[in-house]
Amino acid sequence: MLTNSSNPTIKRIRALKNRRERDDSGLTFIEGIRIVGEAVQMGAQIDSLIVAPDLLTSDFAHDLIRQQQRRNVSVIEVSAGVFESISAKDGPQGIGAVIRQRWDLLDSLTLREGDLWIALDSAQDPGNIGTILRTADAVAVKGLMLLGHSADPYDPAAIRASMGAVFSLGLIRADFAAFAAWKRRINVPVIGTSDKAAADYQDIRYPSPLILMMGSERQGLAPELLPLCDQMARIPMVGRSDSLNLAVATSVMLYEIFNQRRRQTRD
Repeated sequence: MLTNSSNPTIKRIRALKNRRERDDSGLTFIEGIRIVGEAVQMGAQIDSLIVAPDLLTSDFAHDLIRQQQRRNVSVIEVSAGVFESISAKDGPQGIGAVIRQRWDLLDSLTLREGDLWIALDSAQDPGNIGTILRTADAVAVKGLMLLGHSADPYDPAAIRASMGAVFSLGLIRADFAAFAAWKRRINVPVIGTSDKAAADYQDIRYPSPLILMMGSERQGLAPELLPLCDQMARIPMVGRSDSLNLAVATSVMLYEIFNQRRRQTRD
């Protein structure tokens, strides 16, 4: 059992709170019974489990650990104090995991009938990204494209907000030029959003497959992305606020697309 929070292994895990370390290593640290269970269930590549026996009281978690041991996953036992030194929670549950990040390649992506992907332009709030992933999972979105300089979906805040959806959806990173070249090559429809768009979002008939493109929290869609949109949608607002939270706006759009597809299926 590791009892020293300055142990090199523990220091490496703690360093994963930093995005640069996550990007360089391709790893991230997750914690909590539900999140670790979701990662295992969705086939995430577990590098190691970190367990504090004095904190862990869940039979489900103990079964999970035994299952992973049978798969030769490394299990690192630590004291309660050491676990608390790497935890971001008040009252940690005593189980965490170092996992391998999973990314798809844009150039390898092909879209089939029914496929829906979200493209986010320079989304800066990891909590918004996690919430979008959670909603996307609920309406059968295939994955999320992060364009430009976006926050990290493997940030602890994004993982918590996603409630495990980060492990079930495809993730792609790309710059604007790469996305533009890919879009032109496969000619997939892209619908963007703007408060200046002429069309109400409920008046649009959304094609399939489709890329739904959402702008950044502060500035909306970048000017260089606008020509890539085949149509623009506007979410009407009548109150004092002049914009919606990105995760909320994305959810509004996703459920309109989802409900249109449900009606088509029933008809």
